[in-house]
Amino acid sequence: MAMASELLPKPATVDDVLREVSRIRTVISDAVDDGVRSALRAVDQGRDAAEDAIKDVKKAIHKNPLQSLGIVFAVGVVAGSLIAWMSSRR
Repeated sequence: MAMASELLPKPATVDDVLREVSRIRTVISDAVDDGVRSALRAVDQGRDAAEDAIKDVKKAIHKNPLQSLGIVFAVGVVAGSLIAWMSSRR
C-alpha cells in the first residue's frame, strides 16, 4: 500500500523553477523573433507594392499625358474648393 507522502505532489525545487523560467524565456524570445520577422516581411511586401504602384502610375502618365493633366487639375480644383469652403466656415 502506498504511503500518503508518496501520493502528494512534491514541492518544486529551485532547479525546477529555474528550468521553467528558462523554458518560458525561450518561448517568449521565439515568439518575439517570429513577430519581428513577420513585421519585416510585411514592410518589404508593402514597399514592393508601393514601388509597383508608382511604376504603374508612371506608365499611365506616359501613355495618357493629357488625361493625367486633366485629373491633376480636377483634383486641385476640388482640394482648393474644399479648403476654401472649410476656411469660410470659421
